[in-house]
Amino acid sequence: MNFGKWIFVSFVLFTAFIATLVTVCVRQDINLVSANYYQEELVHEQKMNQIQNANNLKSKPLISVEGTVVSVSFDDFNKIEKGELKILRPSDARLDRRFELSASQTQVRQFTLENSSKGLYRASMQWRMDGKDFYYEKLIVL
Repeated sequence: MNFGKWIFVSFVLFTAFIATLVTVCVRQDINLVSANYYQEELVHEQKMNQIQNANNLKSKPLISVEGTVVSVSFDDFNKIEKGELKILRPSDARLDRRFELSASQTQVRQFTLENSSKGLYRASMQWRMDGKDFYYEKLIVL
């Protein structure tokens, strides 16, 4: 038997397998939750204070989904000085959406997510009201 030939063939196959794995890994797109993730981590204590402010509210925002429409119900929309609703797709940053929030007499605001694929999203609402900053976050599935 000629074992040298089979050792050489197995070495070539193993090399091709490793080269294929490296090629697949290099082509894989890796996204952070946020493009400026490290800067956001530096202001972590401020964010925790904003979350605590939101938890202390009598009426908290309620984020719900029907189809591709995200609804935000909040009794104090008329008191909001400025704010933003972010819909983030952890697996694909190209599907992230941002919506401005401002004072409104309506208690329910709706936002349409056009061209968004089904899956897990992170809805985060950040706003300023009565001189304080607030932050609320919820996981949603389209």
